[in-house]
Amino acid sequence: MERRDVANTVSGTTVGGHLVQADHIGSVHLHQPEELPRPHQVRRPHGPFVNREPELAALTAALGRVEAGGLGVVVFTGLGGVGKTELIARFTEKHRSRFPDGDLYADLQAYRHQGGVDLPELLAGFLRALGAEPPVVEAERFTEFRTVTAGRRCLFFLDNVEHAAEVRALLPSGGLVVVASRRRLPALRMDGADVRQLGPLSPEAGAELVRTWPGSEHGTEEELSALVELCGGLPLALSVVGSQLLDHENLPIGEVVAELHDREGRLAMLNDEDGDLGATYDAVYERLLPQSRALYHLIGVHPGPFLSAGLAQAAGIEQAARVLSELRATHLLDEVVDDDKSEKRFRAHDVVRLHAYGRARELPDRAELLARVVAYFRGRASRADRAMGPRLRLQDPSGDGLPGFPSSAAALEWLHAERANLRAVVEAAAEQGWHGEVWRLCESLWPLYHNRKLYQDWIATHRLGVESAHWDNQPDAVVRMRNQLARAHYERKEYPLAAEQLARAAEQLPLVANRQVAGVLLETDGLLCLADGRPGRAVERFALALEENRGDPHGVIVQSYNVAQALIADSRPDEALTVLDGAAAQAEATGDDDMLMKLPLVHARAHRALGQLDSAVERAEECVRRARERKAYPKEVQAHTLLVALAEESDDPELAERSRARLRELAKHF
Repeated sequence: MERRDVANTVSGTTVGGHLVQADHIGSVHLHQPEELPRPHQVRRPHGPFVNREPELAALTAALGRVEAGGLGVVVFTGLGGVGKTELIARFTEKHRSRFPDGDLYADLQAYRHQGGVDLPELLAGFLRALGAEPPVVEAERFTEFRTVTAGRRCLFFLDNVEHAAEVRALLPSGGLVVVASRRRLPALRMDGADVRQLGPLSPEAGAELVRTWPGSEHGTEEELSALVELCGGLPLALSVVGSQLLDHENLPIGEVVAELHDREGRLAMLNDEDGDLGATYDAVYERLLPQSRALYHLIGVHPGPFLSAGLAQAAGIEQAARVLSELRATHLLDEVVDDDKSEKRFRAHDVVRLHAYGRARELPDRAELLARVVAYFRGRASRADRAMGPRLRLQDPSGDGLPGFPSSAAALEWLHAERANLRAVVEAAAEQGWHGEVWRLCESLWPLYHNRKLYQDWIATHRLGVESAHWDNQPDAVVRMRNQLARAHYERKEYPLAAEQLARAAEQLPLVANRQVAGVLLETDGLLCLADGRPGRAVERFALALEENRGDPHGVIVQSYNVAQALIADSRPDEALTVLDGAAAQAEATGDDDMLMKLPLVHARAHRALGQLDSAVERAEECVRRARERKAYPKEVQAHTLLVALAEESDDPELAERSRARLRELAKHF
């Protein structure tokens, strides 16, 4: 054959994407490269910024190492309010384009309980933000994080770090890690970190910052320097004073300086590592209007980190939303961004909370104010729990007069947004000896912990719940608390610990009045039997639990659901379908939306066991639809995971990819 040179060309305009030239095309699937999430979690700068050139230069140098393929770690230590967060926010804003895979933020204080940090939960948030599903086994999240970050260029801002070990555990494979801490962390130099102490602003830099305020031209150079000195050169303190000057146009800077001087004898500033801003914040506090002062007291009494208008109103503060806005305007509060859009939440800077605590500590009605806080969260948690559907509850409804929830999804989002507050309130109520409040709160938190898998909080609160139920002499509640605690251990695959809780709960059964309470122990024991590979024994335990629930439609449906799962595991899927059909009919008749969501998934598993793949897919997709409506993400994950397996068995790549794509989206919720 004669050799010919061949050239392929395309004329005209092509639209972005793939171009294929072929002699014959049968079935061609073209896939765009998967676009990974690019999170932007570091907040934007708040206002004027001066000085800090050496620190910015250190960050820029570390960024150069990152762009060369390495890992950069820069640590800033210093007093609360010295401007660590603002410095990092300013750098991130300027160089965001140089982090093509995004910037991530974690406040370790929000994950810190009794001195320890819940690092697996923190890493779960990072993994979700990067588009990866956190492993259920918490220890595996550390290696998964290093795998996911390999080859990516991200900035990680770790705020409120207290120990070098916390940083070491969170180091990615690459990128820039910036740490802010009030403690000196010299040990991190052994890890190659650039550790720098961020000092207060010099008098010149502080005066330069003050000159950015409108009206500051009315102060003399001596007054500006004195103001900077009295605020300890801390940008946070200067910002608070500056906000008040702007709110009072006729208030001379000299008058503010004189007031601060009057308080120096009583509260010296910066007299220890954390810094004492008492004089500055006393002056701010005394200018607050009565309702703003009341809110400031609430900041000092409230054990949790977040405030809302609903909480403030329940604490007796009139025009709560306006007062919150006023304190935000004076830099005493920052607005918090979360997934729950039903209400705004605010958080006070740690220095503000410390000062507010000092102001509220001697209030004659402090205990009464704390009781209102606890009552608010117990009432709203109870209403949220009941919005999730019928189930066994030992407590009477509470929360009359408090806002309800339009749907179970909205109730779950509220519980999740308030999770840090709810744990703190449980702990504060236990410390006060308000035992009835503790176990009732724990009972209401079941849908939050069961649906969102917050194991650290779940276990910590329920240990207190068990103790409080004993002190409250409520054997039914003791069994309930131990069973809910056992379920947390069961889901973490800590089966011996779960069995221990069941055994200790069983000791109370002779004192229990409600037979459904005995049923919950039989149910959890059945789950343990399934985990141990004893499905026949599980069928027996669930059947006994069903008998204990006779007379309660929801209880009967739940235990029928469990019986069906055990029958499938025992290679009896045809019997399981019969049980499921009866349970589904009863759920339809009673409007049990929660179980109408869960039952189709077990239906799908039974059909799969019988080789009826089309029916299995149909049922699994029904579960997906109902779970998505209720924002029951773990159940939706289970359904899509099953759909992937069914798609592979039935050779349906489109269904498999659709479910895999949704699983990647769902990863951010865990």
